[in-house]
Amino acid sequence: MNIERNLSAIIMGGGRGERLYPLTQYRTKPAVSIGGKYRLIDIPVSNCIHSHIKNIYILTKVNTASLHRHIFQTYKFDMFTEGVIEILAAQQTLESTDWFQGTADAVRSYWSRFNKMSSSNFLILAGDHLYNMDYRMFFQHHLDSNAELTIATIPIPVENASRYGIMATDSSDNITDFVEKPSRELLKPFIKKSELGEYVLASMGIYIFRKDVLDKALKFEGNDFGKNIIPATMAEFKTSAYKFNGNWEDIGTIGAYFNSNI
Repeated sequence: MNIERNLSAIIMGGGRGERLYPLTQYRTKPAVSIGGKYRLIDIPVSNCIHSHIKNIYILTKVNTASLHRHIFQTYKFDMFTEGVIEILAAQQTLESTDWFQGTADAVRSYWSRFNKMSSSNFLILAGDHLYNMDYRMFFQHHLDSNAELTIATIPIPVENASRYGIMATDSSDNITDFVEKPSRELLKPFIKKSELGEYVLASMGIYIFRKDVLDKALKFEGNDFGKNIIPATMAEFKTSAYKFNGNWEDIGTIGAYFNSNI
């Protein structure tokens, strides 16, 4: 399947980023500098481009001027390349006077536009994570498993499980259970063992939805993918886990930001 025509990316442009203050005093999290001359938004955008995903939409809401300027100045496809990198800002419409109320609500606000696109699947990404992923492998797993929703997961130590959404899977990598930021008492069914010790599978906050499934999922109650939409969708549709074996970091705190720049 041609990934350029069948998979479009939607990148979340960040909220207030209060845990990264004062770096987010005047800019949204994805616009925060990293590695010298780069911004956090460059990670998912460059991953998309290197994965041959050429239709990229960035949903923005808070302190967006710096992010918008960076995108406009950095990313331009030539006239021979089909594709677009487009910013879709929070807006009031005749149907709604509210700004984005969460990650899922941001996609919901522009769904009338996304739903008309030819893409058969949508890749949902955060704009403030640090990792290097070939989304073509992720998409191929999604197709091979005949999944309606695929969630990228990463193994983490059991002691860190309370910070993440944790998945249980069967032998075919189908997700059978999910718990958000669990206590140690709830973890037993989720613990796996390897030669390196015990671990659990954590959600990376990266999803591929089949288009018709995303259309139905956005009608579920709640405004956030991680807290509301993903658990509800998993309960109704076939959901697979893509096990990522690289390095990944959610740059959500000053400590994580400092460690990522060492």
